[in-house]
Amino acid sequence: MEKSLIDRRFEDIEENLKVIRENIAQAALDSGRTASDIHLMAVTKTVEPIFINHAIELGIDLIGENKVQELESKRENLHLEHCDVHLIGHLQTNKVKKIVGRVSMIQSVDSIHLAREIAKQSAARSVTTDILLEVNIGHEESKTGFLPEQLGDSLAEISSLNAVQVQGLMAIPPICDSETQARKFFSDMHQLFVDILAKKLDNINMNILSMGMSGDYRAAILEGANLVRIGSALFGARKY
Repeated sequence: MEKSLIDRRFEDIEENLKVIRENIAQAALDSGRTASDIHLMAVTKTVEPIFINHAIELGIDLIGENKVQELESKRENLHLEHCDVHLIGHLQTNKVKKIVGRVSMIQSVDSIHLAREIAKQSAARSVTTDILLEVNIGHEESKTGFLPEQLGDSLAEISSLNAVQVQGLMAIPPICDSETQARKFFSDMHQLFVDILAKKLDNINMNILSMGMSGDYRAAILEGANLVRIGSALFGARKY
C-alpha cells in the first residue's frame, strides 16, 4: 500500500472520529447526559493494525474484535498499553480457553452453557472474567442470545457461578426501516436493564448497556446506551 493511501486513510479516520464524537455528544445531551457518560468502542473487524493504532493515538481506549483468531493474529502489532480489548462476536465454547485472560471483557455471552465454560476456564487460570449477556431483543430465530423473558431465570443461575462477573447487557436489534422502529427495540433493552438493576441481584452488576452500531448509535444513546460499538463509520467500509 502506498504511503499516500495510508495518509489518506489516516485523514478519513480523523475526520470520521471527529463527526462520531460530535454526534455522541449531541445525543448524550439530548438524553440528559454528557459525552463522558458514553463509552465509544472502535470495532476493528478486518481493520489492519496500522489503522487501529492510529485510532488509539487519537484517543480510542477500547476496541472490539469479533473473532478470537483474528484478535490473536493482530495482537502483537497493536499498541494496547492504554487500550482495553473486548470480544464482541459469537464465541464457541471450544474457543473459550484461548480468550479467557486475553481480553478485559466478553460481551457476547449468549447462553448459560457458554457462561459456565467461561467460569470453568477462568477459575483454572485464577482470573475473574467480566461478561455481558447478549439479549435477542427482537426474538429473531437467526440470532443467538437470551430471550428477554428468559433473562431473569438465566441471571439467577449465572449469578451463582464463580470466576465470572456480569457487568451488564448487550444487544444487536433487528434491521429496522426507521429510527422510530429501532428506538423501540433500544427502549425495550433499556427497560430490561433498569428492571434488573432495581433487583440488586448478587454478583450481577448493571454498569454497561452496550447497544448501537455505525448506523444507529445515536438512536441507541437516546434510549439509554452507555457503550456504542462503531466500526465502518470510523474506519470505512470493511474489506473482506
